[in-house]
Amino acid sequence: MTGPEAARLDKAVADASGLSRERVKALIAKGLVTVFGTVASQPSLKVSPASAFTILVPQAAPAEAEAQEIPLNIVYEDDDLIIVDKPPGLVVHPAAGNLDGTLVNALLHHCRGQLSGIGGVARPGIVHRIDKDTSGLLVVAKSDRAHEGLAQQFAAHSIVRSYRAVVSGIPRPAAGRIEGAIARSSANRKKMAIVADGRGKRAVTHYKVLESLKSAALVECRLETGRTHQVRVHMSSIGHSLLGDPAYGRTPSALRPLLDRVDFHRQALHAAELGFVHPVKGETVHFVSAMPEDMATLIRELKH
Repeated sequence: MTGPEAARLDKAVADASGLSRERVKALIAKGLVTVFGTVASQPSLKVSPASAFTILVPQAAPAEAEAQEIPLNIVYEDDDLIIVDKPPGLVVHPAAGNLDGTLVNALLHHCRGQLSGIGGVARPGIVHRIDKDTSGLLVVAKSDRAHEGLAQQFAAHSIVRSYRAVVSGIPRPAAGRIEGAIARSSANRKKMAIVADGRGKRAVTHYKVLESLKSAALVECRLETGRTHQVRVHMSSIGHSLLGDPAYGRTPSALRPLLDRVDFHRQALHAAELGFVHPVKGETVHFVSAMPEDMATLIRELKH
């Protein structure tokens, strides 16, 4: 079934059912779509207009996370999406042993049922995430249409994402491109690592030194791709790990008293810039987040 009229299964089912393609992909992954009585496993399967398929849409499950009144710094909000400036220490979505006090709990309260369901009950509206101890901008989908459109832009790496990081030492050259495939570390499953091509996901970071500091530097990191722990892994790979990073670097002994004095005990990483095409309105939007106070204090102390 690969003739000129053949179409991808996820598109054919979406067109016929009115569901979004992301929702259809999730149902295919759960084995809930059949073609001629056979369970389909690949969204990209080519089907002809005459193909007979069935789709089982389960009843919506109640959210596992509870709505909690947790203060949010909302940068922008409309009917389709919300931009949040996340403080350090706030987990994005619930996980085993950590079902409350997360950004999702806060969003469930703030949005009151108006979050995209594509991400599942544990991650409603979550299109991407940033680490617990990383601060900064995060976009959340309130409608399935927004979720699908944003997911496509993240997959195409067309989202503008820029971070500010304080790293140990001063990178030379002062600007450069780091490329190294990233996958879960075989030595420590809680960490990511640069691996041989073909084993992990392609990852590219563009860095630039913004300011030289005392045994450290303020660096801008622009993501060409967006992989788990990408900035942390890539900067560590060139010998300039983030200050305060407990997993990928060791704070130089000369700087430890300073970090203790200013009570800075997280990776010095802030998601400062986020830009994309609004998935419903079609206009380009761009958001910037000011440096959080703890990182601003650290930078001031590193100037002395």
